Amino acid sequence: MAFRTIIIKNRCKLEYQLNYLVCRGEEEKRILIDEIEFLIIQNTSISLTCALLSALVNKKVKVIFCDPYANPQFELVPYYNNYCTYKKIMSQVSFDNVTKDKLWSKIIYQKISNQSKILSLIKSDASQKLNSYLLEIEDGDVTNREGHAAKVYFNALFGNNFSRGDITNPINKFLNYGYSILVSALNREIKIFGFLTELGIHHIGETNPFNLTYDFVEPLRPLIDKYVVTKLVNEENYKTTFIQLLYTKVYFKNNQMLLENALHLYVQSLFSALLKKNVEEVQFINYEL
Repeated sequence: MAFRTIIIKNRCKLEYQLNYLVCRGEEEKRILIDEIEFLIIQNTSISLTCALLSALVNKKVKVIFCDPYANPQFELVPYYNNYCTYKKIMSQVSFDNVTKDKLWSKIIYQKISNQSKILSLIKSDASQKLNSYLLEIEDGDVTNREGHAAKVYFNALFGNNFSRGDITNPINKFLNYGYSILVSALNREIKIFGFLTELGIHHIGETNPFNLTYDFVEPLRPLIDKYVVTKLVNEENYKTTFIQLLYTKVYFKNNQMLLENALHLYVQSLFSALLKKNVEEVQFINYEL
């Protein structure tokens, strides 16, 4: 029975041999195709044989190819579809609006709560203001507590003259790069579950291919903010630091694990809540701030 998610990150050649996926790189590795549920090709320098692609299709393996920025770009789709993507997409289109609004309010509650912890970390009195916003969040965040909290939050972190729209400010470069790492990882997880990143529960940008991802990433943004505000990143190391971020130890349901693994369980929890129309069962990733 297929149960493994395989992510190929380094340059190599992938071949088919006796029902095995053979990875020829610095070392040769072999993986039984019957065990593979998802195969993610994350490096554009990877080459594959047609024999392997044919075998993967026959074994109903979902194959996702990423662009140079590690975002899912396309996938291997057979003429005679053997994956339940259609069913998943139809259920996604039918997500209940009331449930989506309730879930969005929980996501924003968790985001503002994490932002408040960041402000407490730097001994800012503004954390009390954010805590007051937590009591005012309504379903769908119709009063935009998220927006009000963001203004207080970023001004407290980086000064009253700071603007997230200032592309010349190196702080924004660090933040945007860190956020993009999380978005890429969440994109992969959403596609693994067979859903569309374009259809958000709150974000509805017509030209945004990652509306749903931007919904899901919100509670995780303060983790990036912490690295920037505490000077853990700079012009020389920010790319390396944030790439290693996915190997940070976090907690999910009181179990310690790598952030990369926790993201899979987090996304699964969100989809389960939407499908069951029960947002109370949603579990968020807990990380030290």
